[in-house]
Amino acid sequence: MSAIILDGSMVHYEALGRGRPIIFLHGWVGSWRYWINAMQVASTSFRAYALDLYGFGDTVRDPMRYSLDQQADLVHGFLEEMGIGKVAIVGHDLGALVGFSFLKKWHSSVDRMMVINCPMEYEALNVRMRTTPATELADWLTGRAPDSMSALADASKADPKAAAASFENLQSDNLFPSIRNLGVPCLFVYGSNNPAVTIPPQEKVDALPMHMHQINLEGAGHFPMLDNPAQFNRLLTDFLALESGISPKELQLKEEWKRRVR
Repeated sequence: MSAIILDGSMVHYEALGRGRPIIFLHGWVGSWRYWINAMQVASTSFRAYALDLYGFGDTVRDPMRYSLDQQADLVHGFLEEMGIGKVAIVGHDLGALVGFSFLKKWHSSVDRMMVINCPMEYEALNVRMRTTPATELADWLTGRAPDSMSALADASKADPKAAAASFENLQSDNLFPSIRNLGVPCLFVYGSNNPAVTIPPQEKVDALPMHMHQINLEGAGHFPMLDNPAQFNRLLTDFLALESGISPKELQLKEEWKRRVR
């Protein structure tokens, strides 16, 4: 286990590979652990990092640091401590919101973002996500598939106060308007069978700026990196292979994601 001390508190992370940096941010259910497969794929060309956010996994519990801004400060502190410059961010639900908060403050430090099953507004989040313990959510969202449950083994470590703080932030502050015009390439990915988050309607997709793009993965649920790793990793690899500054709209249409949204 790797860890660093930020402002007197322990932050757990894992790292693989060499090359340009990419950071994986987990969601409300689980920890860094469910990124292992994606990290292994990315590590062939990138230095892949995965963090446990405050209140999750093996990072310290501290209710004073559970806001989205404080979680973004964790990411910023980690990058500074590790001497990491411009970075690609891959964030899943909560991790995507933390990525948005980071982007709002330090957009010049972000090369690109992949945003997975992120509620774009509070009402898009299923009420069960806001009221059910993480261990029960893991059962619900994976159908208790053995491999997925193993990847989400750290769900029991989540501090409910950490999730509650982020829900409160999401309800009070819609982050998207403040980051949509920053010019950082963003790929939004949604599972078509995800019961936890409502997919943005077509009119909102059509209104995305040129540097943003959405793809809906047919048959995937809330954890596309676990539901169909080959499909997810192919999309991740293609996105990371784009030249810096290129819109994800330039992704070539693949058989794996026929439900690409224009």
